[in-house]
Amino acid sequence: MIHLQNILNMRVERVRLVMIFTLFLTLTSCSSIVTALYGIKQPVAVKEHTIVKYAKKYNIPVSDNYVLDTAYFSYLFSLDSIKFKAQIKNHYQPLQALYYDDSGHLCSFQINCYAGGFPNLKWNRNNIMTTFPPKQQAPIDSIVGLQTQLKFLKPILPAVGPSINNCDYIVIVYWNKFMGRQSKRLIRIIQKNAKLESKKRVKIIYVNNDNIFSR
Repeated sequence: MIHLQNILNMRVERVRLVMIFTLFLTLTSCSSIVTALYGIKQPVAVKEHTIVKYAKKYNIPVSDNYVLDTAYFSYLFSLDSIKFKAQIKNHYQPLQALYYDDSGHLCSFQINCYAGGFPNLKWNRNNIMTTFPPKQQAPIDSIVGLQTQLKFLKPILPAVGPSINNCDYIVIVYWNKFMGRQSKRLIRIIQKNAKLESKKRVKIIYVNNDNIFSR
């Protein structure tokens, strides 16, 4: 009787393990399918000519086209990971738009993980993009000021850093090739949003981060 019970227990355990494994495969498969539906691909290293090609495709001015230095993540992870855990997570997302005022303070922050939406990210959720700067989407923080951001930007073509003299607002847009149309849509809505400000000078700086994610 005891032997029979042991056999039954082994069979139950085997079924449980099969169910767990099947669930794992299903979740993995669904994740891949969802990623594909968003148009997202595996990050890979890209050369400058590829960045230039996609920048042109996404309507990014050559003079405002930059690459994010791979040391940027080292800076983020050098911060207090307990005190700034949520903020660090926000700042290493692949798609971002950071709005800085003329004093260098972050005044609006748009991030992919707060956008929601399917099969495209909904950047204008709750009509936040109908004003300039946009209404609050992601929480505002002060761990990455404008001058810190600028230190990690490398120009693609001209060997000079971005000029922000006499600008009232500086918008830094993180984009990449591996996020596909989601990058293109973010850039388009940021450019459209900037046109809402007709009295003050707005500077948009586009920063490709493919290579930092490919690592």
